[in-house]
Amino acid sequence: MVSLHHPSPLGAGPRPGSRETIALLAALMALNAIGIDAMIPALADIASHLGVEEENRRQLVIIAYTMGFGVGQLFWGPLADRFGRKPTLLTGIAVYVCFALVCSAAPSFELLIAGRAFQGAAAAATRVIVLAMVRDLFEGEAMARVMSLVAMVFMVVPVLAPSVGQLILTVGPWQSIFWVLALYGAVIGAWAFLRIPETLRDEHRRTLHLSDLAEGAKAVVTDRQSLGYTLAQTALFAGLLGYISSIQQIVFDVFKRPELIGVVFGAVAAPMALASFTNSKLVGRFGLRRVAHFGVLAFAMLALGHVMVATFIGEGLAGFVIGQALVLASFSFCSANMNTLAMERMARVAGMASSIQGVLSTILAALAGFAIGQAFDGTQIPYLWGLTLCGISGLALVVLTDPHRLFERLQPRHDPALHGQAPQVG
Repeated sequence: MVSLHHPSPLGAGPRPGSRETIALLAALMALNAIGIDAMIPALADIASHLGVEEENRRQLVIIAYTMGFGVGQLFWGPLADRFGRKPTLLTGIAVYVCFALVCSAAPSFELLIAGRAFQGAAAAATRVIVLAMVRDLFEGEAMARVMSLVAMVFMVVPVLAPSVGQLILTVGPWQSIFWVLALYGAVIGAWAFLRIPETLRDEHRRTLHLSDLAEGAKAVVTDRQSLGYTLAQTALFAGLLGYISSIQQIVFDVFKRPELIGVVFGAVAAPMALASFTNSKLVGRFGLRRVAHFGVLAFAMLALGHVMVATFIGEGLAGFVIGQALVLASFSFCSANMNTLAMERMARVAGMASSIQGVLSTILAALAGFAIGQAFDGTQIPYLWGLTLCGISGLALVVLTDPHRLFERLQPRHDPALHGQAPQVG
């Protein structure tokens, strides 16, 4: 085993320590989040400029990116298992930057949507390879804790991105948001090129032969834990995408407070970031399953309570924000832990596993999230019922996947990588 402080064969200088590694992985994951959330304040301007009259069609700017993100994951994992994490990652970032610039120059809504789909497909490289790298470097609760720290930064992005997008719109056209996305991608790509190590072990490299790919795919989809937790996370992620697709219309059309879109988004996302940080502490004390299972139970019950209040009593914008903050904070106690549980047995095929799990999760969640968004009828009620259905489905899938280990508490293990020492790679 070689410390990350030793020279890297694929980069100049010493390898980064654990804190820089986590920061870089978080910044890479944020590339996808900012690609979605910074666009939200610009949806109305894009629709107006490109002649889109039907309000619900604006959601395609988000959904097309998400669909591309889902499909793209299918390809990046096998490439990362064959050619290594670093060169595959850098290729994905370069394509992301190119399509950000293509979108900024799109003369029609149809071409913009096509560009967004390819931009999302390129961004999929970050999701697939970051998860594979975390699996290369960490195991068990340590992996969940690192994913929580990465997710904490990832959750902070939605707090800032809509406000950043709104600020950009005060000094430039909607196209300038894509210019900023391209610049961010270029900066993160340069950081990765200079500092990121190659974490794929030689004995885990795989070929691109069809039989080898099929063997890896079979290992992923026939493992009960891998498939079950992937589908459970998919159900919860669908609720989050329904929120992202619907929130602009809910704030603008239901509560008539368009000037508060950035504040609302941040007020919901900030508790998610805090919950991710808290999760990084709790998993070491109580174990993956106990925290994840209580998280999905809280998600389902809080979502059900919110929709009941909104349907039968009524609520204002403040009540809506508080309810959503509680429900989606619960998501943060599920996401990293379910990712870890789904990847736990997949070390030998980490890239392929990250791809297939990502494809299933993103595509199915995007379709469900799109359906939730399209059900908008001038009120928040269809969205809230959709969110509740997602929570109950996620809870049911967890029960079916792990019926004999529900709320299981594992003994905490000391993790030197998260106490100032560098993680190890082979």
